[in-house]
This record gives sequence, structure tokens and C-alpha cells, in this order.
Amino acid sequence: MMLGGERLRGIALVLSALALFALPMAASRAQTATSTADIIEKLAVDGEADIDLAALRQQAADRIKARADAQPQKRPPIAPQLTKLPQIRFDVVFDQDSSLIRPASYQTIGSIADALTDPKTRPYRYLIVDHVESAGRRDHNLILSQRRAESIRDVLVNTFKVAPKRLQALGLGEEQLQDINRPASPANARVQLIAIGKFETAEPAKPATPAAASKGAAAKKKR
Repeated sequence: MMLGGERLRGIALVLSALALFALPMAASRAQTATSTADIIEKLAVDGEADIDLAALRQQAADRIKARADAQPQKRPPIAPQLTKLPQIRFDVVFDQDSSLIRPASYQTIGSIADALTDPKTRPYRYLIVDHVESAGRRDHNLILSQRRAESIRDVLVNTFKVAPKRLQALGLGEEQLQDINRPASPANARVQLIAIGKFETAEPAKPATPAAASKGAAAKKKR
């Protein structure tokens, strides 16, 4: 009986310790969670930007090929203009060295899709920018991050039905580290969703002037 009581007390102590450990973890998750309303507030704003994605990709590839800025800590951002635009940052978990999104990240992408289909954000265009931490070959990381950005776009378009014309994808590899002092940190593998402006709308047709209308009527009578 004594042994049974001691076992029960031991189990109770272990459970109490686990509960105490779980509380700060749950609080941390609650603090880092971003609601749909927060996303809308940050992204439903004008962020006009003339971004040449093809030129940015080529610039990144050329810098890697030239082996310039080999040390990550001394590597300047490849696209500093992107940091000045309205944006959110979020985490997406992929399979190792792959562009396959893990199922656990679909909830995050779904929250973003909810925000992007809100009437307040519908007039705007967005750029998905993927980054990776500094590990392995830079040229491989650049290609991998482009594929990952495209995977996120594909899920938003095909699974959550966000209009494809509203989304573009860009992978910058490790050429624009988010935490330059810790190049290998997971913080450098975050994703940005950046507002890049509204759709261009065609000017409405101007109504015909009375003179033009009368000329048109006269021409019809002659026929």
C-alpha cells in the first residue's frame, strides 16, 4: 500500500511539473499567433512598389556566381526596398531540403487566405518572399527558396482559392538574412507577405457629348 501511495504521489508530481512547463509554452504560442484581423490591418494599405522580380532573381544568382559577399554576416540585403513596404512575417514548415509544405502549416496559410479574401484586402496585390538560413550551398538555397515561395502561392491559389493574379512569388535564399548576426538561425527561414500595390483599373468610358450624339443620329438617318 505504501509503495502504491508513493507511486501515485510521484505521478502527481510529474504531472504538476509538466503542467507548469506547458503554461509558458502555451502563453508563448498565444503571443506569437497572428489573427486574421491583425493580418488585414497590416496588409490592407497602399504599398506601391515597382519591383522587377526577374531582375532581382538574376541579381541574386549573379552575386552567388561571382562568389561575392561570401561571409553571411557581411552580406548586404539583395532587395532592401522590400523591407520598407507593408508586410507580415510568418513561419511555414517544409520537409527537409524540400518545397513540400508540412500539414501543420496549412492552418497558418489558411489564416492568411482568410485575410486575403476579405473585402478590405481584395483590391491589393501581394508578393510572397521566402528565405532560408545560411547552411549548405548558396546557389541551391536560392533555388530551394524560390520553389518554396511558389509552393505557398500554389496552396493559397489552389487550396484556398485566392485569385492567382493577386500573388507573386520570390525566393531570395540566404541573400537577405532576417537575423544577420546569426546566419544559421531558424529566424532566417521566415516568409514575408508584402503589399505591393493596388490593381490598375481602366478609366471609365466618357459619356458622349450632345454634339457628338446629334452627329451620330444624323449619320444614322442618312443611311
